[in-house]
Amino acid sequence: MTFPSLAHETLGRRFLADLRTRADRAAASRHGFEFLMFGLKQAWACLFGGTMLALLVGTHLLWSALWPDGGAPIARYDVLVVGALAIQATMLALKLESWDEARVIFLFHVVGTAMEVFKTAHGSWIYPEASLLRIGGVPLFTGFMYAAVGSYIARVQRVFDIRFRHYPPLWTTWALAAAIYVNFFTHHWLPDIRLGLFVATAALFGRGWFYFTPDRTRRSMPFLLGFLLVALFIWFAENLGTYARAWTYPDQADGWTPVSIAKLGSWFLLMMISVVLVSLVHPPEPETSG
Repeated sequence: MTFPSLAHETLGRRFLADLRTRADRAAASRHGFEFLMFGLKQAWACLFGGTMLALLVGTHLLWSALWPDGGAPIARYDVLVVGALAIQATMLALKLESWDEARVIFLFHVVGTAMEVFKTAHGSWIYPEASLLRIGGVPLFTGFMYAAVGSYIARVQRVFDIRFRHYPPLWTTWALAAAIYVNFFTHHWLPDIRLGLFVATAALFGRGWFYFTPDRTRRSMPFLLGFLLVALFIWFAENLGTYARAWTYPDQADGWTPVSIAKLGSWFLLMMISVVLVSLVHPPEPETSG
């Protein structure tokens, strides 16, 4: 779905055109309008993740209010599974995601769930509430949180018409993604090579830029800065998720505390896996503008 469709569905073409005309009268207002369009497009690209996050926080508040002592007729985690399926089905029905994107996102769902089963078994984090729809100690809604990252990466490329310069050879990105994924498991027994993976990521993507269109003008940003900003946004979302007790870390057992900033590195690396998986359906296209 293109952004003109978003404009038609949300604010209306005429309203946006009028805002743009008014904004063109001064440089400051033009930049302000472009920033507004950037925010709207980001929100549209985050549709899956934003809706899922609202579901996590909303059910937490609702269950706490209606059943303060437990005893809910349906486990909250099971409601989250059904809600996540409904979100995904709605996005496909409304063609907000293509089936090719959905298949890759499903693959990311499987990759994420497998890691969740392993990590919870080793005590990295827990899911404190009971549920029926789970694999071992992992409720099935968790895979959709990983899928939300894949959905964002896929949608943001279409929404912003993203193109690249100096994108590394695809086989090198696959090798990097495989090494990142394997290290998430092996660092429990073998030396953690995370620092080496950061260096490898910088070596592959350090000279690259991506180009995007918030409104009418093409803008550019270094790969690594863009990846870091997305990882930071995911870290903020993780704080909301743990506040809603969708999952908890060991240091949050006695009450919620902010997620360690060290987790930002984990999300940065995990996001690189998502970028590589999405390249299956959205191969990186070179920027051709001047």
